[in-house]
Amino acid sequence: MEGLGGLGHLLVTMFVTGIGGVIVIPAITDVTMAALCPGQDQCSLAIYLSGFQQAVIGVGSVVTTPLIGNLSDRYGRKAFLTLPLIVSIIPQVILAYSRATKFFYAYYVVKTLAAIAGEGSFHCLALAYVADKVPDGKRASAFGILAGVGSASFVGGTLAARFLPTALTFQVASVFSMIALVYMRIFLKESVTDGGMRQPLLKEGEEPCVEQCEDGSSQRTTGTFKKLPSMGDLICLLKCSPTFSKIAAVLLFNSLADGGLMATLMYYLKARFQFNKNQFADLMIISGIGATLTQLFFMPILVPAIGEEKLLSTGLLISSINILIYSISWSAWVPYALAGASVFGVFIRPSICSIASKQVGPTEQGMVQGCLSGIGSLANIISPLIFSPLTALFLSEEAPFDYPGFGLMCLGLILMTAFLLSLMIRAVPPIGGGKSSSNRCTDTLA
Repeated sequence: MEGLGGLGHLLVTMFVTGIGGVIVIPAITDVTMAALCPGQDQCSLAIYLSGFQQAVIGVGSVVTTPLIGNLSDRYGRKAFLTLPLIVSIIPQVILAYSRATKFFYAYYVVKTLAAIAGEGSFHCLALAYVADKVPDGKRASAFGILAGVGSASFVGGTLAARFLPTALTFQVASVFSMIALVYMRIFLKESVTDGGMRQPLLKEGEEPCVEQCEDGSSQRTTGTFKKLPSMGDLICLLKCSPTFSKIAAVLLFNSLADGGLMATLMYYLKARFQFNKNQFADLMIISGIGATLTQLFFMPILVPAIGEEKLLSTGLLISSINILIYSISWSAWVPYALAGASVFGVFIRPSICSIASKQVGPTEQGMVQGCLSGIGSLANIISPLIFSPLTALFLSEEAPFDYPGFGLMCLGLILMTAFLLSLMIRAVPPIGGGKSSSNRCTDTLA
């Protein structure tokens, strides 16, 4: 393992890709509203379509992300990093050409398909790449730095969106995405060695983990895809590792809250306080700057001092309080004040990924990060189907009672549940060396 010094080209790719993706976020709400409900501040159709898209992406990602993660363990990270970078360019080009209603619907369909193929897998593969390069003791800090670079790109993209006219936003985003793809293909080195790529996750001649857990005997199957982990192997991992099962539960509830927030918050602020692209960009800049500073400078100090488990609980507690206050926002300045406090939420995902990565051997990092992404995608199926209609209802005139932020309150309670679950996670020794958890799961998994 090379340590943090071997991550330079990945971090550059992450930064440029992030700018290309983030630069369109402040504008997409206004573009959607203009295409579907011109001249209106509240549009139930836009909320429903956004929630439906998120759910469909979640359904597809549950299948594609773990599969891509598994395949990258066998055939290398770089080849599979190329896929999400390519597909992310296509929907941006569509809106760069025109934002008329028919082009918006074309964007909507292509964006959904592109996100299924690559949205979650890029981050999954980047995390697996970091796990390949960085030893266990420095992994949480490395994940924090990766997330910090993502936050820095978030700030850069948002600043660009704040000053760019909408007509140029998608053109600039397309250019950045193309630059990221070319840079990655030229400069990024493969992190999985030839020996690691030839080694199947479920080794020939040994019993699959799930069947060892259940009855201690099995008949080996052959074929490339039959050797890849199935849903049964994920279930086995959950059974054999109490730590992984707890971290998976925390991730599920946290992703439910994140998915609901992503599907509804901007529409809530637009309906409640008539926010537009510029206000959305201001909020994103405030939270992005705080997140960048926290992840790059404070997290590497805090992880050795107090551990990932306490950082995870702290992030969940403060985030839940933050969303509960969002739900009762009484003035337009309240979201600005809360944007600064949201920086504590950046502790959550790096801590989850670091704790989970220590539960398996070095040849299974793609599988584990893919499974975590799959769990997050599962939550993204459920959350918008619940909270998009709920938010639309309480923002409409047919609300059963006057509480526009009722959906956000529910999201805050879900995060509080994740916080309570995180208190049960205890630090365990990492699996190191060349061990593989899939062969003797009851012996090697904590």
